[in-house]
Amino acid sequence: MIDLIQRWLPRALRRPTPVPDPLWRRTLAEHPFLAALDASAQARLRALCTHFLVEKEFHGANGLVVTDAMALAIAAQACLPLLHMHGTSGERVRDPLKLLDWYGDFVGIVVQPGAVVARRKTTDRAGVVHHYDEVLAGEAMDRGPLMLSWEDVANAGERAQHGHNVVVHEFVHKLDMHGMQMGDAPDGAPPLPRSFMGTRSRAEARSVWRQTMQASYDRFCEAVAMAERFGGEPPWLDDYAARDAAEFFAVTCEAYFVNRPRFAAEFPELLPLYDGFFDPDRQR
Repeated sequence: MIDLIQRWLPRALRRPTPVPDPLWRRTLAEHPFLAALDASAQARLRALCTHFLVEKEFHGANGLVVTDAMALAIAAQACLPLLHMHGTSGERVRDPLKLLDWYGDFVGIVVQPGAVVARRKTTDRAGVVHHYDEVLAGEAMDRGPLMLSWEDVANAGERAQHGHNVVVHEFVHKLDMHGMQMGDAPDGAPPLPRSFMGTRSRAEARSVWRQTMQASYDRFCEAVAMAERFGGEPPWLDDYAARDAAEFFAVTCEAYFVNRPRFAAEFPELLPLYDGFFDPDRQR
């Protein structure tokens, strides 16, 4: 009952249970990209995690029991993209806890033991309906819950070298979905901060974003095609990024957060773009 009351209190009035020091140290040790943050960023991340854990409900599926350590591991990776962001309306924020508003459209996080097979249906241009199965390590739904495979989450530390992180991927989708109209689909162009990269209007900012992303996406898709058809060197990142602009954004963000040096080498054109979105002060 106390936890439920805490959830509905304004953040300034809450007194959430602190994250225990041993559990926090263990989380950092298991995730090198979190351990690499400076002390100030780690303290900020810990504060975000504390309130994230109050605001979200974790549900283990298929007999999985979600422990405190599992919930904190997910919370820390989910809050990582928020660390230095702008507010949901593009404004600078003084209270970092306000950044959790980016995840304000849902409460539930379903944790599966492993990947899930989802039955899909599409209709082609000729009107023919196609059914297929898709293996999912995670899924984010607009205004709905989020699903994660614990098998993938648990291996986040070692998969960072390959630029993989399922938690960052799905929560970046949530950023991309923010402010969407009902029935719309994410398109890899999230709401941008004011004066994004020195632009003078939202229209100009969106144009800079889309042009840069499109050029990078086209280059990546070409590399995937060359590898598949002509035996060329496969791209560093998962070719799932070639599926559409939204997946390209989510997959590249995984790498940006967990392996910045390799990301910078592979996608130099995206580094200033993502810095401008996720950490505007870095460019000042």
